Amino acid sequence: MKVQTIEPAAPTTGQTWNTSAYAANGRFVANLAAPVVDLLASQPGEHILDIGCGDGALTEQLAATGAHLIGIDASESMIVAARTRAAAAPTPFAVEHHTAQSLPYQEAFDAAFSNAALHWIHRESQPAALAAIHRALRPGARFVAEMGGQGNIAAIRTALSSVLSPYGLDSEAIASSFFASPAEYRALLESAGFSVQSIELHPRPTPLPNGADGMTHWLNTFRNGVLDHLTPTDRTEALATTVALLRPILSDSGGHWTADYVRLRFHATRS
Repeated sequence: MKVQTIEPAAPTTGQTWNTSAYAANGRFVANLAAPVVDLLASQPGEHILDIGCGDGALTEQLAATGAHLIGIDASESMIVAARTRAAAAPTPFAVEHHTAQSLPYQEAFDAAFSNAALHWIHRESQPAALAAIHRALRPGARFVAEMGGQGNIAAIRTALSSVLSPYGLDSEAIASSFFASPAEYRALLESAGFSVQSIELHPRPTPLPNGADGMTHWLNTFRNGVLDHLTPTDRTEALATTVALLRPILSDSGGHWTADYVRLRFHATRS
């Protein structure tokens, strides 16, 4: 494996992560990843790069197949959580602190994998990230990923934008999420030197944990980088207003919340 020494670049996302909140409120992200894990079809002995590994839950799962895993993430807090998990895992895996753009590897992996991470990279940073992933892969290696796609959490984003506008906040700009259409992301992959075997949108209404408080916990976990711009009092008020706007759309009569997720899943190979 050829490795260059590159210092991690500044984070490329408007999100900040509380690992305890993520473990409590966001475990469904890994639990619902079976389709993209199956698409990867990892094999014993393969060298696989997990891009945006988070707390390492899926990295550990992939390592258990007998593949050699390196998980990378831009979040220092997630790296600490992933390394803690790796130290206790039955099958070892490595964890390194890099952004996708600053990957130091050259033709080192048989596959790259990513789940629910690529949409946190700014639109303008996507070409650099995909170029770095391309360099990290061996010729003919596969790149399998799932991310938020066009229309992802549309109702949630619209409600939050409406509520935060009077506070002088542009929630879309602050969150910096990139939810691409299949055509848009295909073009980015092909420009980076990948051949696309499949790329599709998959609507996936997602039940949220925590009962009647599910949406409040979701917003505090997955949009805290936006909400942190508010004072504590304004945050409480904005959360209550956002939840009230969303309740008729995303909550049933029993108070159970379902987030309007749309996933973009693809399988590409390095040309």
